[in-house]
Amino acid sequence: MRESYRDKQNRKSRIARERLENYEKKRKNKIKKIENKQYQNKDDEKNNYEDIIAGRNAVLELLKSGKDINKLFIEKGEKHGSINEIIAKAKENKIVIVEVDKLKLDNMAENHQGVIAIVPPFNYCEVEDILNLAKGKKEDPFILILDGIEDPHNLGSIIRTAETAGVHGIIIPKRRSVGVNATVAKVSTGAISYMKIARVNNINDIIRKLKEEGLWIIGTDGEANTLYYNQDLKGPIAIIIGSEGFGMNRLVKENADILVKIPMKGNITSLNASVSAGIVIYEAVKQREL
Repeated sequence: MRESYRDKQNRKSRIARERLENYEKKRKNKIKKIENKQYQNKDDEKNNYEDIIAGRNAVLELLKSGKDINKLFIEKGEKHGSINEIIAKAKENKIVIVEVDKLKLDNMAENHQGVIAIVPPFNYCEVEDILNLAKGKKEDPFILILDGIEDPHNLGSIIRTAETAGVHGIIIPKRRSVGVNATVAKVSTGAISYMKIARVNNINDIIRKLKEEGLWIIGTDGEANTLYYNQDLKGPIAIIIGSEGFGMNRLVKENADILVKIPMKGNITSLNASVSAGIVIYEAVKQREL
């Protein structure tokens, strides 16, 4: 049966349309691959600078602590204020100093204030190291357990507060929790250089271990019956601070010896995790100094 002229034209149109659709599909896939590669390159570039300390105060405290620094990047022409002290200490410690354009520093970190230190990966300690530190100081262990803090700004603030309050160490989980990164280091203003931080697989296992060592585990929970300032916080203790949005994990809450709460008098019924930590930490400091 011979194909009619109309059928022939329809067939040609259909073939042309299918070719065009295939071409468009291939073109979109190609564009998507290019975009994915660009994003990957950006991620790789970011990861290259994952282990950095940015900001004048943070870098200065790092230099004072004597911790390893691979290299120091200084913004060209930035030679006023505390930057001179940073340069002098870096030269004293024989650390390589490289002057670079501001754009390069901007690509490495935000709010760098003209100086960035490239450092080895953060050296997490073991829980035993924290206990041994307290023992060496002949003090009752004072430990902070952070159950799922995901905001690096909160972690940095908590580390800073804990260090100033004389907390012997901080314990964080490996999963569902932010680790020590450039943002944490910046917000802590150098406190990570002095604070022992242990990163563990299972918080509940560590709680049981601490109990065996004679520590009381104090959990913070908005539904607790005891107000934090009515609880005895002297002696060997570990205070648990829950995540920003969900508080303590159910099993962690059940494993705590005592639950305390911060009274809420206003319309807002929750506090930032770092603020909650600071309130309870310094109540413990006050009691332990009486």
